[in-house]
Amino acid sequence: MRNRDAAELKESVEEMARRISRSQIVMFPGGFSAGDEPDGSGKFIAAVFRNVKLMEAMEELLHIRDGLVLGICNGFQALIKLGLVPFGKIMDTDASFPTLTYNKIARHQSKLVRIRIASNNSPWLAATEVGDIYTVPVSHGEGRFMASPELLKEMAADGRIITQYVDMAGNATSDIQFNPNGSDWAVEGIVSPDGRVLGKMG
Repeated sequence: MRNRDAAELKESVEEMARRISRSQIVMFPGGFSAGDEPDGSGKFIAAVFRNVKLMEAMEELLHIRDGLVLGICNGFQALIKLGLVPFGKIMDTDASFPTLTYNKIARHQSKLVRIRIASNNSPWLAATEVGDIYTVPVSHGEGRFMASPELLKEMAADGRIITQYVDMAGNATSDIQFNPNGSDWAVEGIVSPDGRVLGKMG
């Protein structure tokens, strides 16, 4: 993104829309850009992708060309802020929507965690089986997934909760040793209703 003036910003958005139109996958990476202030680069990415041209490009990618979208860490935050997870489309969000917020211990966590495949209802997880357990790295200060009990039940029922933090016995847990941020229902990753958009912390 070049944003020294309005012309550069417009040119950047147009180029990004062109590149999305030729892509099969759009990936929002993690990383501590924007000083990892509250919501970090997630809020910047979400603001950029609310541009009409980029919204149209993403709609066409996902719903006409059957493309895929992935967001990790700050990228996961961006997908939530846009509504792409867990709803599958860019939409206006408000305080009732899911969010990623400060870890329960109110400090950064950087460690290896165990996650279990809770649902493989996604092209991203075609080679996995429900119950598979993986060890993945996490490093974040705002990784706690929060959503209303009603939405969590709905997401679990239709397979949108795809990975959960688990203990050594493979059980989803809120124990800080295994769930480093205190996520509701031990959620580590979620998908859109059609599974094409995947957001996760690790």
